[in-house]
Amino acid sequence: MAQQHLDPTDPMAGAVTGDALAGYLRAQATEFLRALRMHRETGGGTAGGGSEESVDAARALRRSARRISASLHTFRPLLDTDWSEAIRPELAWLSGTLALEHAYAARLERLLLALHRLSGAAVLPAQTGVAGLPAASRAAGAAAGSGSTDAVTGGRAAGVVPQKGEPADAGPPAHPAATPERGNLTVGAAKAGALLERQLTLARTRAHSTALQALGSSRFHAVADNIAVLASEVPLTPAAATADLRPLGAAAEERLTDAVTALPLVTAGHPYNAEALIHGLSPDPAPHPQDAPWHQVRLLLRLHRYAREVLHGDSDPVDVRLLATGQSLNRHRDASEAAAAAAQAARTPRIAPATAYALGVLHADQRHEVEAARFAFQQSWQRQTVGTP
Repeated sequence: MAQQHLDPTDPMAGAVTGDALAGYLRAQATEFLRALRMHRETGGGTAGGGSEESVDAARALRRSARRISASLHTFRPLLDTDWSEAIRPELAWLSGTLALEHAYAARLERLLLALHRLSGAAVLPAQTGVAGLPAASRAAGAAAGSGSTDAVTGGRAAGVVPQKGEPADAGPPAHPAATPERGNLTVGAAKAGALLERQLTLARTRAHSTALQALGSSRFHAVADNIAVLASEVPLTPAAATADLRPLGAAAEERLTDAVTALPLVTAGHPYNAEALIHGLSPDPAPHPQDAPWHQVRLLLRLHRYAREVLHGDSDPVDVRLLATGQSLNRHRDASEAAAAAAQAARTPRIAPATAYALGVLHADQRHEVEAARFAFQQSWQRQTVGTP
């Protein structure tokens, strides 16, 4: 790539002015309007609730809304204060509302796959259920996994399911005989899977209805009108025309660096330290307080990435370290929320002991996934970015 020779006496040499910010915001607003049109043309279904085109449209809506909101936050000194402060919460509301349905679906899939992995049962093609659990286990869960059944009834219902992977009629076992602990987990996993599927499917359905109502509300139409105006006219301050965006972008990077420095990276650098299991038996249903700083770093990393997009545009080189750390933090968020869902399901009244045991194992498994994601983040962050001249 040819290098541009700049006049060292020019204080604005190499500066990125407000024109770059205006162009970026107009482009994202155009993407938002294009996704909205596609969303309406494909029937208005949200993620997981309609065609593949409508899923892509909802994802594009969230993506552009996040980028606009992040840019308004990072570069707010160069934008009309009243306008930006009014629209940023609305964009956050829209993005969060559209993301809920997909989050519940992904959480359910993650938990069911983990339950199947922890149960140690091999999946045969003819036995595979819709959600990835063996068909026999899913049938047992549907029959015996009621959250309102008392422990005695649930235990008797679970007893009709063979605990060693054998069919109900005569025949040799397809797998080696499981230990009592593994057999108990297998039965409990089927019932726990049925309980989680009921709870998270209900939550997903409600999120789908909420998203549909939001997209048809006057609140959303007001957001869309503001974005339509943004596509043609960006409310920059008079000083934005000559202001340099790079100090604001550097400030976003500095906030990220400071937040990462505050993380216990020394502890996270040791695998299997079980730090994420601290407070695992706490009766407090609130999320783990130790997760909050990691979630904050994830948000700051996203702000930094979007600021780089504004500053460098299409010429922004791919930073492998940022991609790897972002993936690790996404895994951390997913595992943390999945563990919380397992803990919430375990608080269901009058569930069978085997179900509660399986949910406890599942919770511990996901908290270990949290620890593994922290270790992966530490490894990726400490790795120096390899650049080329």
